[in-house]
Amino acid sequence: MLRANSRLKVVLPLAIAVASVAIGFALSIGLSGYVVYLAISMITASIAILGLGIVTGSAGIIALCQLSFGAIGAWVVTWMNANEAPGGFIVWLIAGGVAASIAGVIIGLPALRLRGVNLAVVTLGFAAALDVLIVQTQFPGQKDGLSVARPEMFSSDREYFFFAIIVLAVCAYGVFLLQRSRVGSSWKAVAFSERGTAAVGQSVRLAKLSAFAVSAALGGVAGGLLAGQVGIPYASSFTPIQSLALYILAVMSGAYLIDMAIFGGILWVLVPELLKRWGVPQDWGFVVFGVLGIQALTSGSNLGEAIRSLISKRFARRTLPATAGDVSTSVLDVFAVPEASEPIPVDAPPVLKVQGLGVQFGALKALDDVSFEVKPRSIMGLIGPNGAGKSTFVDAVSGFLPQHTGTVSLDGVDITRLDPVARARKGLRRTFQQDRVPPQLTVEAYVRFVARKRLDIEELRDALAFMGCPPPEEKLSNVDVGTRRLIEVAAAVLSGPQVLILDEPAAGLSHEEHIQFGHRLTRIPSRFDTAIVIIEHDLDLVRSVCTELTVLDFGRVLAQGEATRVLEDPAVIAAYMGDAEVTS
Repeated sequence: MLRANSRLKVVLPLAIAVASVAIGFALSIGLSGYVVYLAISMITASIAILGLGIVTGSAGIIALCQLSFGAIGAWVVTWMNANEAPGGFIVWLIAGGVAASIAGVIIGLPALRLRGVNLAVVTLGFAAALDVLIVQTQFPGQKDGLSVARPEMFSSDREYFFFAIIVLAVCAYGVFLLQRSRVGSSWKAVAFSERGTAAVGQSVRLAKLSAFAVSAALGGVAGGLLAGQVGIPYASSFTPIQSLALYILAVMSGAYLIDMAIFGGILWVLVPELLKRWGVPQDWGFVVFGVLGIQALTSGSNLGEAIRSLISKRFARRTLPATAGDVSTSVLDVFAVPEASEPIPVDAPPVLKVQGLGVQFGALKALDDVSFEVKPRSIMGLIGPNGAGKSTFVDAVSGFLPQHTGTVSLDGVDITRLDPVARARKGLRRTFQQDRVPPQLTVEAYVRFVARKRLDIEELRDALAFMGCPPPEEKLSNVDVGTRRLIEVAAAVLSGPQVLILDEPAAGLSHEEHIQFGHRLTRIPSRFDTAIVIIEHDLDLVRSVCTELTVLDFGRVLAQGEATRVLEDPAVIAAYMGDAEVTS
């Protein structure tokens, strides 16, 4: 049943795309010639906005040059047309998309270092420079009045409209499949947290560049389609101010939603056309888009989300998250210690070994000669008062603070010089104190993204239920922060790491939920052959799950060893608990 539902989620959009093509064919027959021409413009705009929905809506990158990629696509189509390149219009259209994609990667390189306004300036500067270049050089064949040859089967406007509908359906379904893939998840993850993305083994650079590449490719396809529509394109169709307006429209409409991207394309043509009919200059359409964009940016919501929310409230049935009391015996068995599991020998080499770790910020020594070892299938606690250096330690070990002294070894392999992505892929995973779970994903999409491997849906559902998480189909935007922390842990566990560092994983949970979480946590090491390092302030949770403890104070190791003995150490009581008495 679950597999059938999963297939339905893929097949249904395909059926919608096919139905849209059929409707497009009917419309191409019934609409007037002028409306057909406007409809083609709506389609080209929809494809361009669909691309913006990827780079801006999903990946969270400001890009103000979408129509510049359209100009590149149009230039390639007109050049191949003028030179009578083989393959015909369809091949030229694909070539334009590829050329625009390459340009998108090049323009996307600054996005690896720049953000916000600085990146916006770079992309807008590119748009202005390309606009000047096209004005001066013009499109190939423009001086000679050479019109672009449409496909033979789609030579008239009505037939070309039907062709454009097919291209839009293919692009929309392609984007749908990408959004469901690991690549699409990486776009949404990097928009929410670059550190969280790197910590699960996903390259932040690849995520950003792939978003730029796909977005630019769609822009190039839109530009190529426009060239086929008008026959002889002009620079006035690809100006920077139009790119800026298109960006605002994408933000306002919520273009990362495919249907809203199409809605944005309709508005792109409909608003100026209505102004024309009312006797208002069409340039005022930019003002309308600007006002709507300001409203979307200041309110933190967009039209697409508002419409989806309204539909959801009226028709959608909310699925309640699973709780600890809902966990069945079969689910508990999933995390039970396998009977064939052999105990780890006392003299087994440590799976994680940290030697002489030191981190210094100016004159401040955040960590000073910290060393410890984590045994296979064990749960090591790392505690200490605020400011003791725990977070710095986790950042250094996981690769987010490469400027440190000492060495870090994972399963006998020195990983000191590896970046966070490489360390995660080798089996060193971590969670964060702050929420790093992207709300745009579903629970299932996030877990699969983090796990980086194929997961059976039954295994996934049982694991989530055991951890007290919502079902796979639940949207993370509907889940509270405390539950998202549990989902983060479940996803990291299912990735099968050698060492998992949990930084206050039970934050946001009640005390009773802390205890239940600890009960589940003790089953994980033997089941998944994973060692756990847990940083936690709740000493009841620490006592219930940790066999050994390391205590940090002012960046140095204060005590280390068996948990009960360490917690009874007077030095630990004085530093960590003050005058409070620690009872065992």
